[in-house]
This record gives sequence, C-alpha cells and structure tokens, in this order.
Amino acid sequence: MRVDLHTHSTASDGTDTPAELVRNAAAAGLDVVALTDHDTVGGYAEATAALRGLDAPLVLVPGAELSCRVNGISMHMLAYLFDPAEPELYRERELVRDDRVPRARAMIAKLQELGVPVTWEQVRRIAGDGSVGRPHIATAMVELGVVGSVSDAFTSAWLANDGRAYAPKHELDPFDAVRLVKAAGGVTVFAHPGAHKRGETVPEPVIAELAAAGLDGLEVDHTDHDGPTRTRLRGLASELGLLATGSSDYHGSRKDVDLGACTTDPEVYAEIARRASGAQPISQV
Repeated sequence: MRVDLHTHSTASDGTDTPAELVRNAAAAGLDVVALTDHDTVGGYAEATAALRGLDAPLVLVPGAELSCRVNGISMHMLAYLFDPAEPELYRERELVRDDRVPRARAMIAKLQELGVPVTWEQVRRIAGDGSVGRPHIATAMVELGVVGSVSDAFTSAWLANDGRAYAPKHELDPFDAVRLVKAAGGVTVFAHPGAHKRGETVPEPVIAELAAAGLDGLEVDHTDHDGPTRTRLRGLASELGLLATGSSDYHGSRKDVDLGACTTDPEVYAEIARRASGAQPISQV
C-alpha cells in the first residue's frame, strides 16, 4: 500500500486541478492520497467527484495545511479528517485566506523596490482561482528570468522567511491549531519540521510542548529533509510518542517532486484514520 499524505492542487498553490491530482495519484500507483491545500478545503468537491471515474482504486483523505507561527517562526500544520464546517476552525481558515492578498501585494511591492518588475496582475494570473501565495510570486520571478526555479526564489535574497521581500500574514498559533483541529474531530501532523532551507525551524522543546498539547505526528520523510534530519526526527517522534509520516508535498509542475516521492507507513495511516472523528477517508463509489 502506497500512501501520500501531503499534496496541493490549484485550490491553493499546486498546478494540477483537484481532479487532475486525483487522476495523477492513481496513475502514479498510489492507494491513498491526501489533499492538503493551504488553509482551504476548496478542492474537496472536485477531487471527490473525480474518484468516480478512476480505473484504479484510490482513497482520498480530506485535509488542509494550516499556516502557523510560534515565537516568530513560521511553520505549517497538516490537518486531516476534520469537520470543515466546524465554526471556529472555519473562521480561522478564512482569516488566513483573507490576509493572503494584502500579504502578496506587500511582497510584490518589496520586489519592485528591489528592481524586480513583477506585478499583481501577473501573480493573480498565475494563481487563477487558487489561494494566492509565495509559490505564485516565485513562479512570476521564474517567468521574468530573475531566478531559475521556484525553489531558487525561497532564499534569504528573496522570499524565504528571512528574505528581503518577505511579508508576514495572519497565522494561527500552532497550539490553537492543534486545539481547533481536535475540536473538529481531526488529526494534526507538523509538516516538514526540519526544512532548514525554508528558514528558521521550530526548536525541539517547542515540539515537545506541542506533543503534550495533543499534536499527533511529525512529517519525517520529506524531500526537504536529508538523511540525518530524518533520523533525528524519527527518533524525536518515537521519544515523544508521535506518529511519523512521509509525504511528497506535491505541487504539480511548480516543484520538481513526484507524487509518492515519500510515503507513509500503512499502519501509521490506519492510526490517523482511527483517531479521526470529524470526517472519513473517501473511497470510490
């Protein structure tokens, strides 16, 4: 069984529509795929409908990747199988989404001050109906020839958390995120906690506090984690009694990462599904 629990569609900053993502997941030989767009569940309906037309069996796990910040450090929290209509969590997701446009405009203004001729119209075209974010701005920079790839834009020179053109947005406190997702019947996993190239990472004592507050797992196997980092995180997860997951963080053509590049142990996936009460994995009908 191949399980990929972290992917993005055009509902946020991926390049595959939700339906294309589902079809591509099946074609890649996945048995389970989670749709975890940034701060939105907008792709659920299309992805669910696409299950019906598949030749190969596939299970869809509804989720989201929540934008969080702790002690000034940006981080992401994967939330699985929560009730998307739960009022308090819904309200927080909307606050984050509503702040994405002014944040993107602020980053564009900073880039223009640095001599990069990016425009809001260009970024909005790239984002389409998706929730605008840094990858869309990075794609615009690639189009302009400023950087060679989206990943090259996520440095201190440009869009990384400590970058010259970075601008903050409304982000959840991760302890609140854990509480809200739990209240909505969901399961939480700290996404790519060792991705140092994205900026400063959350210290282990804070991760321990999150575990004590109800965090369910750590995303250990991720393409932004080298071998020693994965070993360290796997040990930390074991020490704290957390589930250890693996995922591709697939964004379609926006990043050079394939579906199923990293996967989650089927027993860990089964435990995530067992813990959830807000929603259930969706099978073909």
